[in-house]
Amino acid sequence: MRHVCDTSVIIDGRIIDLIEKGEVKGELFLHEATIAEIEGQANRKKETGYAGFAVMRKLREMEKSGKISLQIKGERPAPEELHEARRTGQLDFLIRKLAKELGAVLITGDTVQHEAAGVEGLKTVYLRAREEKGKLSFEHYFDAQTMSLHLKEGCRPVLKKGGPARVERVELGEIISEERIRKMGEEIVEAAGRNQSYYFEIDRMGASVLQMADYRIVIAKPPFSDGFEITIVRPIKKNTLKDYEISEKLMRRMDEQAEGIIVCGPPGSGKSTFAAALAEYYHGKGYVVKTMESPRDMRVIQEITQYTALEGDFDYTKDILLLVRPDYTFYDEMRKSKDFNIYTDMRLTGIGLVGVVHGRKAIDAIQRFIGKVDLGVIPQVVDTVIMIDGGQITQVYELTHSVKVPAGMREADLARPVIEVKDFESGEPEYEIYKFGEETVVLPLAEGGQRGGRRGGERRGGSLERALSRLMQHEFRLEKVEGGFVLYAKPNDITYIFKQGRKKFRKLEGRYGQIEVREL
Repeated sequence: MRHVCDTSVIIDGRIIDLIEKGEVKGELFLHEATIAEIEGQANRKKETGYAGFAVMRKLREMEKSGKISLQIKGERPAPEELHEARRTGQLDFLIRKLAKELGAVLITGDTVQHEAAGVEGLKTVYLRAREEKGKLSFEHYFDAQTMSLHLKEGCRPVLKKGGPARVERVELGEIISEERIRKMGEEIVEAAGRNQSYYFEIDRMGASVLQMADYRIVIAKPPFSDGFEITIVRPIKKNTLKDYEISEKLMRRMDEQAEGIIVCGPPGSGKSTFAAALAEYYHGKGYVVKTMESPRDMRVIQEITQYTALEGDFDYTKDILLLVRPDYTFYDEMRKSKDFNIYTDMRLTGIGLVGVVHGRKAIDAIQRFIGKVDLGVIPQVVDTVIMIDGGQITQVYELTHSVKVPAGMREADLARPVIEVKDFESGEPEYEIYKFGEETVVLPLAEGGQRGGRRGGERRGGSLERALSRLMQHEFRLEKVEGGFVLYAKPNDITYIFKQGRKKFRKLEGRYGQIEVREL
């Protein structure tokens, strides 16, 4: 019996399974177009190309052992055919043509190829996508407490265990060889081709990102990285809102008022876990909820549809969502300027939006919008900022917009539009954001954005910072050091405090101690 393989079953490795089971034997044919396509992917440093070559090497080994007779037929396609292959299907046509000429059975895992072959009257073996039954080799590293696995050639495997509040780093004794880590990468790519719930989120020169059920896998290799590396991350906890310490006031706001929410926190803090809990909470209240994610790794119930970037662009996803009209959309991993513009566009249409942003402090999330959207629009699209750290809510801000004289200014004609960032629970303003000339000022009203300055013995630093905020016009930073303070300021402010404001500055030094001035 003659068989012709197309590219799909070479990349996912299922042709090997069929030969080992004895379901395929005798003459096996590959078209030059298949080799050209896999070679092109490998030249672009795509992991699918390397996985395809690994399978073809196994086929040659099987030929030597007498299990099959492997032959290469057909002419190599022109470069323009390779370039247009995915759009036009020309390479698939060449493979079907070879099967027809040989009177062979076509083996494919591609639905379109299978349908086209049926129309042309070809006999096919169609390998449908299926769920993976056995464990992949990397899964043996994971237990109930393992958050992530970090592998790099020539290094020991590193595991991170625990949770957002406490992370333990565990280094294993074995050294991972390049051959072993490459085989692991090939195994992952082959599994992605076989399994209907696994998919590539990104596949570019030197880097691939896959989502495999709960596992987010990043494969990096030269020239993008200095060595072959695989990083696998898995959420280990699924929460509901009941697992968080949420005040009645905040719950009332999320129920009745908040529609432009930003959830922020440092990497691994649990912000996506909180966002998933909030998404399911809104779904439980009868709202239509969707997500925008790349990769799609939020752990939500099946009723919440998870969208990714349509044709690689969230702008297209936005257009679809505006037609779907959900009550709430969760936009995970907002990083690029375009993400903030899309968030703003969607919010201004009236859709409830929850964005997830990386940030060490809650104010950082608001600053990410500055320069990307008009300053006056920010309070219209963001009304609530929730800071997550250590798996719990540590700070909540609300934004209001008014026309007033900013803190530290006294002349009434200096009044201007000011965004007040207030501590939600106390209602006390902690930052003011406004335009001063060509610059945008983010002015802390108390040290570090903490209400009422520092506590106890550090209250003097908070008082000094409030005094400096009345003396200076731009953003600054104050640090307490042994023997005094260090003030980091913009050049214009430094010039001012050593000229026009010199007397006031010396009075502050006389009251609080030595203040060293450095450029911010």
